[in-house]
Amino acid sequence: MAVYERTYRSYSGRLTPERSRFLVLPRYAYEEVFRSKLFVAFLVACGIYPLGLAALIYLPHNLKFLQAINAESGLITEFFGDFAGRFFFSWYMVPYAFVALVVTFIVGPALVSSDLRNNALPLYLARPFSRTEYIVGKSAVLIILLSVVTWVPGMLLFLFQSAMGGWDWFRQHWAVGVAIFLSSWIQILVLCLLSLALSAYVKMKPLARLALIAVFFVAKAFSVMLGAILKTSWASVLSIGDMLGLVWSGLFDVARPVNLPIWTGWVSLTVMCGICIWLLNRKLQAYEVVS
Repeated sequence: MAVYERTYRSYSGRLTPERSRFLVLPRYAYEEVFRSKLFVAFLVACGIYPLGLAALIYLPHNLKFLQAINAESGLITEFFGDFAGRFFFSWYMVPYAFVALVVTFIVGPALVSSDLRNNALPLYLARPFSRTEYIVGKSAVLIILLSVVTWVPGMLLFLFQSAMGGWDWFRQHWAVGVAIFLSSWIQILVLCLLSLALSAYVKMKPLARLALIAVFFVAKAFSVMLGAILKTSWASVLSIGDMLGLVWSGLFDVARPVNLPIWTGWVSLTVMCGICIWLLNRKLQAYEVVS
């Protein structure tokens, strides 16, 4: 058939449902993420520590273990007696806050930067694909990965301890499970918005990663220095890590990392998320078509 005799035919294949259209972005992004065997090994290694905590939860409920330890010391019941906020906060949430930061450091800076650097964003928005769906789709890459290393293992540990401790333990400490879930999602939201904003404005991945380190660690050092000079703890509002710890301490009912009211952590994180959304709204724009 000659070329000029070919006529236009509309696409007749299966259409992606509108509600799940944004999942196209993480599906292809994961192909790039999991291409790194080192990153896959890191995710697998992240599951070892929760297994150790599960064993630590199980031991106090093992009669033979209790008898063996009590033969030498009578403090075992007191040591393992309270698996409430302090245990999950100190032994799980704090260590895996750094794990979540490492995952964000590896994956986050590449989410938007490559699309902007290669002028691919207009191709997305030229299709039936809104900016909101684009941001949600890119965020889903981090949300799913961070969920795997934050609230999912934490909730499994909490449910395992509830099964070991019985209904009475769950009734007394159900708020700990709520704290694990809310604290994890607060951190996920903050890391997602922050990494997307940095990725959008710093188009080179190495520089975006350095910017992410600066936001957390350089800002922390600056807040400590400023607080020492001005002799005030209010400088801690510049540290995202301190504000996350402050909010978490209120949810878990543990000692505060900084001497500030808990509401300051909520306000600081809300303002930071609002700034990130505003920056994304300004940066993620389709090119104007002039006819």
